[in-house]
Amino acid sequence: MTNNATLPAGGSGKPAKDYGRAGRNVPVSIASAVVLLAVVAASLAFVKTAFMVVVAVAVVVGVWELRRGMLAKQIDLPEQPLMIGGVVMVVVAYFWGADALVTATAVTGLAVMLWVLHRGVEGYLSTASATVFVVFYLPFLGSFVALLLSEGGGPGAGGFGDDGVKAIISWVLVTIASDIGGFVAGVRFGRHPMAPVISPKKSWEGFAGSAVFTIVVGVVVVTQLLDGGWYVGIALGVVTVVMAVLGDLCESVIKRDLGVKDMSQVIPGHGGLMDRLDSLLATVAPVWLLLHYAVF
Repeated sequence: MTNNATLPAGGSGKPAKDYGRAGRNVPVSIASAVVLLAVVAASLAFVKTAFMVVVAVAVVVGVWELRRGMLAKQIDLPEQPLMIGGVVMVVVAYFWGADALVTATAVTGLAVMLWVLHRGVEGYLSTASATVFVVFYLPFLGSFVALLLSEGGGPGAGGFGDDGVKAIISWVLVTIASDIGGFVAGVRFGRHPMAPVISPKKSWEGFAGSAVFTIVVGVVVVTQLLDGGWYVGIALGVVTVVMAVLGDLCESVIKRDLGVKDMSQVIPGHGGLMDRLDSLLATVAPVWLLLHYAVF
């Protein structure tokens, strides 16, 4: 299996630059992350619905990246129907809740399957299967962000005192903690690969660092920000670190199957948007479930 650092970036055919054990241009990555977090913070500070615009844009860009990547396997996703259906799913979840999201997901899945029919019989099963996979992987999981934000009263003016905004901040912080803890521990102490065939740079030492840092941050945000019990914070940390690592591994498998290192180059130092969303998409549903029933 080719080493992760030598795969072409975004399908460009050019070998990716080797940044050593870090695996990325750290200063550029930090700068990009700061900009993205500033956009998120600004949208949450004033009107919560503005953050839903950010989520909808992320869904659209993610669909574009996935279609672009899957073309390498001769799978041509129905881009426009997926984008429209994905945005509708996010909006429905935000304004009408989980039950409406289930219905919107079913309708979107059926609609895109029917849309692919007009292309004929050849390749229908592979294209339809990939399309339904994308419906689940991106807009369905992404719509849990809307459910999380609507906690404590649904759409409103926003501000950092709102329960939904606090829930979003908590989810982002624990997921970032998992990435940072794993990155630092992996770079400094990583010796034993966790899944060498899938992700050569991911180590058990990095996983341990992720677990410790995420649990600590989970306890802090639950007790100090959400007024919940410390044990809920521990549960939040454990759930987050497990799902974040699994999400990262799943994204790595997808990219290796497609033969690319990054889904695109839209975020300097990070690659594609989907390269940054892998952990967030994997953690948001269980985080919502835990906070919905244990805190709110």
